[in-house]
Amino acid sequence: MDIPSATAPDLALTKKHAGLREAAAELEAVFLAQMLKSAGVGKTSEAFGGGIGEEQFSSFLADQQARAFAQSGGVGLAEHIFKAMVARAT
Repeated sequence: MDIPSATAPDLALTKKHAGLREAAAELEAVFLAQMLKSAGVGKTSEAFGGGIGEEQFSSFLADQQARAFAQSGGVGLAEHIFKAMVARAT
């Protein structure tokens, strides 16, 4: 089975779109991080008593969980953002 080769304009569009897709995924990750923080993910529980260190670093946990969620498909927001950016770019 032959795989069609991409032409030079196709490669330029692919590189341009890769940047747009990455930006859309990053925006979804930031949005999800804010949603997780609002929902209380990463807040310290009084049962563990992790102190000031746990309070300071709990936001990093929510950020990383949001990035992982966005990289695994997220809620589909990145795809909608990407399509909107592509439509505006053309």
